[in-house]
Amino acid sequence: MKEEIIIAGFGGQGVLSMGKILAYAALMEGKEVSWMPSYGPEQRGGTANVTVIVSEERISSPILSRFDTAVILNQPSLDKFEDKIKPGGTLIYDGYGIPSPPRRTDIRVFRIDAMDAAAEMKNVKGFNMIVLGGLLQVRPLVGIDNVLQALRKTLPLRHHALIPMNEEALHKGMEIIRPIETSE
Repeated sequence: MKEEIIIAGFGGQGVLSMGKILAYAALMEGKEVSWMPSYGPEQRGGTANVTVIVSEERISSPILSRFDTAVILNQPSLDKFEDKIKPGGTLIYDGYGIPSPPRRTDIRVFRIDAMDAAAEMKNVKGFNMIVLGGLLQVRPLVGIDNVLQALRKTLPLRHHALIPMNEEALHKGMEIIRPIETSE
């Protein structure tokens, strides 16, 4: 099993954190992992993406040009990465940031209205955990227990009180993700 993933959006959406938590959880499960962030010079509002590779075998290179799965959180990222998903791959997108939906018909497409759910839950900072929950519902690469352990390891101690809210957000994402029919 090897899964090559890109998570892309604007800075401030928790893109890099989502990738880091996924990678850390996979590492805790004894899997081979690569985590490679990329972001513009802006701290918030600029583009950000992270590639994560989770594998049972050694990873030969962290550099990817094609992806098995893309998690896309804004229109510029969809425009940039949609064509780089391997045929038969998976695209997950948040409907809030994407006015022009995906057009590919040779991939599986899922929509998650994570921004709306985060606002409904009064937990806007939980947006990325909602998205991560949706990803893990569609592609169960790591167990939720290990994601929660990864949160404990990566979050500063002063934020550990937020872990129950993050767990709730993960489960919400698993509930609300929906497949989108694509026609050939």
